[in-house]
This record gives sequence, structure tokens and C-alpha cells, in this order.
Amino acid sequence: MNKKNRCILGICSIILFVMLDQFTKYLASTYLKGGNSISLIKGVFQLHYLENRGAAFGLMQGMKVWFVIGTVLMLGIIFVLYWRSPMEKKFHGARFIMILLASGAFGNLIDRLRLDYVVDFLYFELINFPIFNVADIYVTCGMALLIILGLFYYSEEDWERLISFRKKRESISS
Repeated sequence: MNKKNRCILGICSIILFVMLDQFTKYLASTYLKGGNSISLIKGVFQLHYLENRGAAFGLMQGMKVWFVIGTVLMLGIIFVLYWRSPMEKKFHGARFIMILLASGAFGNLIDRLRLDYVVDFLYFELINFPIFNVADIYVTCGMALLIILGLFYYSEEDWERLISFRKKRESISS
């Protein structure tokens, strides 16, 4: 697959992931807003609507401008890295991680720009875990995969090739 097609596939994947995130947030807003929590596993897991004006775990409440600026910068970095990533099969995992991270960032950015808060609705009651959403799952899974691949799959040279901004010579035509 050439670089252009790879980017089209990546963008389509991001769009599908963001649509899933936004659809679940729409359902949460429609059916849970106003205190109508739904217990899926009694005492363990429930759907509970929350308007989060902060970051993960409710940190940094009311700092929308900084979240938007930070998200736009991170998305820019992700897109440049995705475009410049080597065409080799070995880097499919890294590109998938970038898709997950971009999807999560876009999903929550849409909420921040449209609503001034992020809709959260998934709650692990058993451990009193902070309420989260599907976009947060994308970011968490992406970061977990990044750590796993970083520790056990990619070498230092692979990372250098992936994040280098020097002109690359690829053996496969772009």
C-alpha cells in the first residue's frame, strides 16, 4: 500500500472510531442525563452521565483553551509522524497506535468545542474508578500498546526511524 492510500485508510479509521465515540456520547446524553444511571453489573459497572470540564480524572477543571491548544498540537505531531512513518510492515502497530490516539483526541476535542465539556458515562463502581468514555478508552489502549511495543518490540533504531524528522530514504516507493 502506498503512502497516500495508507493515509486515506488512517483517516477513514479515525472517522469511524470518532463516530462510534460520538454516537455513544449521544446515547449517554439522551438516556442518562438527568441522573438516570443504569447498572449493568450490580455494584461493579454502571452507565452514569457526567459533564467533565477537566482532563483525565477530573484534573485541571475549566482550562478548555489549554486543552484545545494541546490537543491540536498533539494531533499535528501524530499526523506528521503517521505520514513520515516507514512503509514497512513492522510499523503497522505504531500507525494503529497513532490512529487510536488521534481518534481519542478528536472525540474529546469535538465535545470541548461543541459543549465546553466532555461527556463521560462509563463507571467502574466496584473500584470507584473515575467516570470515562470511549475516546478515553482509545487513548488508554493506545498508550498501553505504545508502552508494550516500546519495551518488547521496537528497538532503539526503530524508534529513531519512526520519530526522526530528517529526510528519510525509503526502499519502497511512496
